[in-house]
Amino acid sequence: MTTATNSCPQCGAETEPAFRTDDQNRRLGKGPFSYRRCRGCGLIYLENVPADLHRYYPQDYYFIARSLQELAAWGNHERYKLDIVSQFRRSGRLIEVGPASGAFAYLAKTSGFDVTAIEMDERCSRYLSEQAGLHVIHSADEAKALETAPPADVIAMWHVIEHLVDPWSMLEVAAAKLKPGGILVLAAPNPAAVQLGIFGGRWVHVDAPRHLWLIPPEVLAKRGEKAGLRQRLLTTRDPGSLFWNRFGWQYTLANGFGLPHRLAQLASYPLTLAAALFERREGRGSAYTLVMEKAA
Repeated sequence: MTTATNSCPQCGAETEPAFRTDDQNRRLGKGPFSYRRCRGCGLIYLENVPADLHRYYPQDYYFIARSLQELAAWGNHERYKLDIVSQFRRSGRLIEVGPASGAFAYLAKTSGFDVTAIEMDERCSRYLSEQAGLHVIHSADEAKALETAPPADVIAMWHVIEHLVDPWSMLEVAAAKLKPGGILVLAAPNPAAVQLGIFGGRWVHVDAPRHLWLIPPEVLAKRGEKAGLRQRLLTTRDPGSLFWNRFGWQYTLANGFGLPHRLAQLASYPLTLAAALFERREGRGSAYTLVMEKAA
């Protein structure tokens, strides 16, 4: 499936070729996959989305915890997410779109939130429902599933929106589904990242063809504003984003350049330290976290 026009699907401005790449991370298809960049808003998007996109999400793409104790331990590594949410909401109904293994969703549940999970993977959905005791909506049409969910105080999408065929509809549905005063929390790869400028299509966070979009946070904030949301937080320096900086160096060297993983791990340490002066500047990290609030 190839887009029929070179106009930006977000703002309609002229676009230009950004880079071409293969499935560097999973090696499930030959590609090449062609990305374009909008000269107006800066959006980067995949031009030739595979018709069989589902096959790029194999069964082993998702990890299932062997016990609730292990799931809780995974959740402890994601407590920074709960800390971000808790700056704005400490209780209420929380909907997570794309929880995968469910570490954050389970952490939120055990911390007092009434949690609903929307997940496309059948194995993850069944596990989260039967073992973790979460209310789960199993669907590959996340926006339609969200429409059927009850109103929420928090909607969270941690590194999900870049995977969606239509992130703009999802944003509108999420804004409509939030209660007054509710928040939408988004995390995504940053198209202004230092590493993207260095590595281009070999950057691990391009993750072709699963990442259909690299969306500037300002674009999401403006779209959110039109839907009745106002920006409350935007950062590339939260603990999760800083982790993706380190991850980016290591796995780009391994996946994009073919270094053995142990060697890539060793080489990534000095690179991470050397790049920290630039990557830790607000707006230049590998990922961002954006929080938007619906008017009360």
